[in-house]
Amino acid sequence: MSYFRLGELFCGPGGIGYGATTAAIEDPEFRIVHQWATDYDKDTCDTYIKNICPDNPDSVICKDIRKLNMNTLSDIDALAFGFPCNDFSVVGEQKGMEGVFGPLYSYGIAALKLFKPLWFLAENVGGLRNANDGKAFKKILEELRRAGYRITPHLYKFEEYGIPQARHRIIIIGIREDQSAIYRVPSPAPYADIDNTCRTAIEVPPIPKDAPNNELTRQSPTVVERLKHIKPGENAFTANLPEELRLNVTGAKISQIYKRLDPEKPAYTVTGSGGGGTHVYHWSEPRALTNRERARLQTFPDTYIFQGSKESVRKQIGMAVPCRGAKIIFEAVLRSFAGIDYPCVESNINE
Repeated sequence: MSYFRLGELFCGPGGIGYGATTAAIEDPEFRIVHQWATDYDKDTCDTYIKNICPDNPDSVICKDIRKLNMNTLSDIDALAFGFPCNDFSVVGEQKGMEGVFGPLYSYGIAALKLFKPLWFLAENVGGLRNANDGKAFKKILEELRRAGYRITPHLYKFEEYGIPQARHRIIIIGIREDQSAIYRVPSPAPYADIDNTCRTAIEVPPIPKDAPNNELTRQSPTVVERLKHIKPGENAFTANLPEELRLNVTGAKISQIYKRLDPEKPAYTVTGSGGGGTHVYHWSEPRALTNRERARLQTFPDTYIFQGSKESVRKQIGMAVPCRGAKIIFEAVLRSFAGIDYPCVESNINE
């Protein structure tokens, strides 16, 4: 088998799907093709269809995974599931396995047992390692192995791979035990000289004013004044703000609140959370980034058109995997099956 039919659970707007279907290696026979995908959010599914499989809209099933009959899905050779990270995220409440979303990884396990794909990719936030005092991560790894796979978990720091954003994600690659391919974590060394500053990502080439998903967010006069006092790289708590512009916040002071980008560095993590100064702020203009600018930080091409309201699109972009980061990992998987060597490093996760 040289091409792999990919099924996706919790597909999101297509960061993983686009990375998979654009992955290309030295042997063109080895590639990944879309087979089916599922997510519960209609706008997200519409975005996926428009950009990944416009000629096959029925291959995207918009349904709550808990109500989905997997037996109705067609056979696949590979599975990807970036199961919801809300309960494991540092930004979220870190409920872990006790939260609503934590147990959803079990649907990925069920799909592995049902379809027995040759390989899989599972993705979640770095906070997964600490959920339930580390017990959640250990349990997930044990269940993936019991499903019949050799697994390689790694905490990928995407800014090390030329992505213009400090985004850290645990990605687990599993290869079925009866396969001879051996996956190794791709080295970031080939990407060391890439200019991945957020200035370059957003300004080169310039975004046309009429680009899709590029509407400006209206900022209140107070927010505009506040941002004028915040220097690049500073936030509402580290800047020297006049008394009347300071935030009346008790308890945790999240470092990304009204944080302006440092144009000479990769962006801080783009998130799907909303309100309260969390929209990612331009380094010189007193405003939040547009969705198209946020999409560039997530390495979506300008031709990638998101569906839904501005707020819906903002959430979709914030929850996605950077497509170029996914592409790098998928190309390592393809090379593993093709028997092609590539620069690699040891996994940084000691179980």
